[in-house]
Amino acid sequence: MAPLFSRLKTLLSRDVIISSLTARDVRFPTSACGTGHGSDALHKDPNYSAAYAVLTAASSNSEGGSLYSGHGLTFTIGRGNEVVCAAIKSLEPLVVGRSLVDIFTDFASFWHSLTCETQLRWIGPEKGAIHLAVAAVINALWDLWGKIECKPVWELLSDMSPEEIISLIDWQYLSDAITKDEALAILHKQYPSRRERVEDLKENGYPAYITSAGWMGYSDEVVEERLQSALKSGFTKFKMKVSRDLSVDKHRCELIRSILGPNVPLMMDANQCWDVDEAIAHMTALSVYKPLWIEEPTSPDDILGHAKIGRALRPLGIGIATGEHCHNRVMFKQFLESGAMDYCQIDSCRLGGINEIIAVLLLAEKFKVPVCPHAGGCGLCEMVQHLMFFYYICISGSKESRLIEYADHLHEHFVHPVTVNNGCYLLPTSAGYSTEMKKESVEEYSYPNGPAWTKTIS
Repeated sequence: MAPLFSRLKTLLSRDVIISSLTARDVRFPTSACGTGHGSDALHKDPNYSAAYAVLTAASSNSEGGSLYSGHGLTFTIGRGNEVVCAAIKSLEPLVVGRSLVDIFTDFASFWHSLTCETQLRWIGPEKGAIHLAVAAVINALWDLWGKIECKPVWELLSDMSPEEIISLIDWQYLSDAITKDEALAILHKQYPSRRERVEDLKENGYPAYITSAGWMGYSDEVVEERLQSALKSGFTKFKMKVSRDLSVDKHRCELIRSILGPNVPLMMDANQCWDVDEAIAHMTALSVYKPLWIEEPTSPDDILGHAKIGRALRPLGIGIATGEHCHNRVMFKQFLESGAMDYCQIDSCRLGGINEIIAVLLLAEKFKVPVCPHAGGCGLCEMVQHLMFFYYICISGSKESRLIEYADHLHEHFVHPVTVNNGCYLLPTSAGYSTEMKKESVEEYSYPNGPAWTKTIS
């Protein structure tokens, strides 16, 4: 088979360009229904939302319609989504008019051109709303590429040679922690046996843990009902939210353990609500409930704080999980190299899309830290499945200690929703990144004038 990039040139002529980029503010009023969906110690009223980017591609020599469309998003929880949509629009001059062949055959350079534009980078750099916007655009481009190749993105990536994968990454700021040669060695090690892992995924899927049984705002009755339902569905690993109130947390732990038993894996998530010493004291008190990890125990930027918490809690059998709010590959580099995380939680749109995520996956593999990504928010499960299938096939070669988060919310709004069976993610077969939303959902939940919002506001 010809190299992927050479084959791409046979599928596309150089005059096929990105002809438009649009951004839609799509919000689901999850806080208005009073269910507590998505609630945690700090985020008590989330409206799960997507800054939804759509790219169209057409021939510059034709007056016809678009040849392809790519759909991408970045996740927020309501207010501020309009800021990210505006940031997506600010990238339009850097994207529209670009040749798809030029983008995909030198993707690292294109990625760099978005993140290091000489004026826009000032409001990052590579963090905050502008980096979320980059993620939405890059995610849309990967969806577009998958559709051009008629492959799901996990397969598109897994069919690449190690050298092609390496070429996707912007290596700036990484060489002190991992070199291209080290990354290539990791990829070449798994390359000969990758087809075996594809067959394993087809037969067995990839293990998941479920979060949507343990949101903070749920009553005891809802927690019990959702745990029993998840157990009947085949889930064997669970996560609960914890808070500043130790008595409340002990009560919820007692309830959950009474249903799950003492040995079912249980993770805890503080969503950044504690100071460092408070985290140590709180989790020491909860250690009797045998949590596998504590997630985001303090500020997501506090690398030294996470390291201190880890030193105190690891003797109790509790690991440190973090990363869903890590801005970029440089921050992950510091967490990983300093030993401040035991479980690496990449987010499919906090980082700048797949290109940057691949760099973090390779860093995590070098430092022997398992990847257990953040998911559950609007569209995150749909995207992260592709990332983890690729990670297993091409990078890690193992499922041990590696899990994908799952939350059973909002999948019905996607054209190709995620499929989970018996507690495992199943391989998607549809072309693209599974990010395309149903047109009727986009119209219904567009903010503030979609029917779902005019009814809510009135």
